[in-house]
Amino acid sequence: MAETIHLRGEGGGIHAMDLPLPEPIEERLRKGMLQRVNEDGTPYVEAPAEETEGPTGVGQVPAPGQQVPGLPLTEPAKTANKPEWVGWAVVKGADPEEADGMTKADLIEKYGTPSPT
Repeated sequence: MAETIHLRGEGGGIHAMDLPLPEPIEERLRKGMLQRVNEDGTPYVEAPAEETEGPTGVGQVPAPGQQVPGLPLTEPAKTANKPEWVGWAVVKGADPEEADGMTKADLIEKYGTPSPT
């Protein structure tokens, strides 16, 4: 039996989803465009790591500087794909939709560590 989680969509509706999530939904969650919530819509709080069951990477949009499973803890490599950079920009405080609308090069320029010259 699959584990069911609840996600708040872009329009504010709460949707029950079975794990594993479809790839497009997982990508939107990783980018911060969707937020994991409890069934009643209250913010979801991840259980401590030793008590967590099931897949990782399903969290909620963090406050700037707050780490949430599924979003990167460290800056992605310059060769990483765009969704990883969008997730990094959200961790750094960017609006998820704004970050998704930027090019990968713009994300690297704005949220990446400058390369030493």
